[in-house]
Amino acid sequence: MSSRPLALITGATAGIGLEYARQLAARQHDLALVARDEQRLNATATELAAAYGVTVGVIQADLASSEGIGKVSSWIAEHPVELLVHNAGFGTKGLLHRTEASAQEQMVMLHVTATDRLVRAALPAMLERNAGTLIAVSSVASFSISAANVNYTATKGYQRIYMESLSLELEGTGVQVQVLCPGFTRTEFHERARMNMGAIPISLWMTAEAVVRDSLRAIDRRGPVVVVPSLRWKLIVFLLRHLPRALLRGSARRYQKTRV
Repeated sequence: MSSRPLALITGATAGIGLEYARQLAARQHDLALVARDEQRLNATATELAAAYGVTVGVIQADLASSEGIGKVSSWIAEHPVELLVHNAGFGTKGLLHRTEASAQEQMVMLHVTATDRLVRAALPAMLERNAGTLIAVSSVASFSISAANVNYTATKGYQRIYMESLSLELEGTGVQVQVLCPGFTRTEFHERARMNMGAIPISLWMTAEAVVRDSLRAIDRRGPVVVVPSLRWKLIVFLLRHLPRALLRGSARRYQKTRV
């Protein structure tokens, strides 16, 4: 059995999830990668194992389904996962009453139900060892409201509040909790949702590499619980938390144009 720590990462074949896999492999973590596309999973696992000399396993599962959540939860409960990164997520485009109900239900399953089930699967062993790390990838959207983005902002808000509340329960244990809230990050996310992001200033975009680097640095320092990468986005979050509601609603209406 390997003496290296084991990290499980969901949504691990692209974007922020893939970057977590790379940076954790570089830190000599063995990996368990979770995603829907088995071919892409296997290719990613082969690449990372060859590049970093770590053991990389794969779990093909759709975490927007009860079956997929159950499969990954059972795997976590049976293996010594020391670091859990729940990164898998997606967005939709369009007004709520015009979008497919199934897509909205899958989003709630993936962002809400999977977050809770995977965390609860990992916690007992972490508490028994008095060590472990739980990371959920939320979004700056968790601090905002947005038409044509209703369930995304709501479910990302759930993730943030869930992890912040959990951190209070785990004070005094060796288990560390983080909720990562990035702003616009160059990944496949917006392309998959067919969002027109051309109006977003270049200065607001971050790389997945920088986002994950900030997350892991915060883990190294054992805090804070809520991590917002980059000073610019920290300022935006401050404004989102303190702007009068009328101004926040006006800003949300302008952003809505990118999603309808």
